[in-house]
Amino acid sequence: MKKISLVLVILLAFGAMAFAGGGQQGGGTGGASAAPLIGIAMPETTVLRWVKDGASLKAEAEKLGYRAELQNGNGDQVQQNQQIGNLLTQGAKLLVVGQLNDGVASAISDAARDKVAVIAYDRIIQNSADYDYYITFNNFKVGQLQGQGLVKAMNLDAATTAAPKYITYFAGSPTDGNAFFFFDGATSVLNPYIEKGVLKVVGPAPKDSKDTANFQRIATEGWLPNIAKNRMENLLTGDARSVTLDAVLAPNDTLARAIIEACLADAKYAQKLPVVSGQDAEAASLAMIKNGQQAMTVFKDTGKLAEAAIILADQILKGVANPVVPGAVLASSIGLESIGDTGKKVVKAYLLDPINITKDNWREPITAGFISADEVAANGLQ
Repeated sequence: MKKISLVLVILLAFGAMAFAGGGQQGGGTGGASAAPLIGIAMPETTVLRWVKDGASLKAEAEKLGYRAELQNGNGDQVQQNQQIGNLLTQGAKLLVVGQLNDGVASAISDAARDKVAVIAYDRIIQNSADYDYYITFNNFKVGQLQGQGLVKAMNLDAATTAAPKYITYFAGSPTDGNAFFFFDGATSVLNPYIEKGVLKVVGPAPKDSKDTANFQRIATEGWLPNIAKNRMENLLTGDARSVTLDAVLAPNDTLARAIIEACLADAKYAQKLPVVSGQDAEAASLAMIKNGQQAMTVFKDTGKLAEAAIILADQILKGVANPVVPGAVLASSIGLESIGDTGKKVVKAYLLDPINITKDNWREPITAGFISADEVAANGLQ
């Protein structure tokens, strides 16, 4: 009997220890299996930054002691919705979603049904009232930096109506709410020069994204570079045939490089390319900026965005009523409430600041640790 009692005591003690360990919410080997699960749904792999963002989000979540499951939709909204459903089935307590298009709204509705908080990551989830948080960069300012970069590169302040400069417009995917802010920020800078007559737009010339018909004509479905390249080739043999373009407003680096590739195949631009804007500070575009082929890019340190997103997630999961994210401001505090407007409600939008990158400071993303030594070497930068 004494032996049986001793065994029972040991078993009960072991069970109590296991129960205590399973109840932990933070890191450590004892509580890892019971830590809340954060589901991360990224949109695609065509643009390299989304691959990096997913990895950074997962690492930041695990750093704070959470479990994290990363999924990538591979450019397919149906697939992403299925992945979000799987994350909910796995018991995710919070989702960080970089969406492809409005079709994600049904999956977000499922999350709301399950009382799972959602953070829209860098792209607002439109036409949904089923989530409360959005974290991104000040995307209107991104566009302003692009416009200012082109103004400086063209020396527009010294241009005259007798010798105007010529520009053509490209915009991002019409399914990405950020594309509208990028464009509106850029045209807020460029429009005064158009009104003065020192800058002329070749091709469709919307003054802002509210000119829906013309905006759709310059938009690039899915941010696909082949679409931008084909459109640029058509422009060079069509609307821009009788003029020499001085600049191209390109919304990101992937499209900028496709546009530059099209220009390089045209003898007219063999000696001098138009100045082309960009965004994302991709290694290949930094090489082009260093070599004078691309005028500028906008550096959005997505490592910091991922860190800020997980800080926000941590506060939400801990029940903080009004989360504060270091390095980010609420859009409502700087008069940009519309950034958080989904079309069905205004969510809390947290904004980080972007940085202008030119030939003068092209190393900054490297110094910041945004680009690895391997990426630098692969693109021939020193």
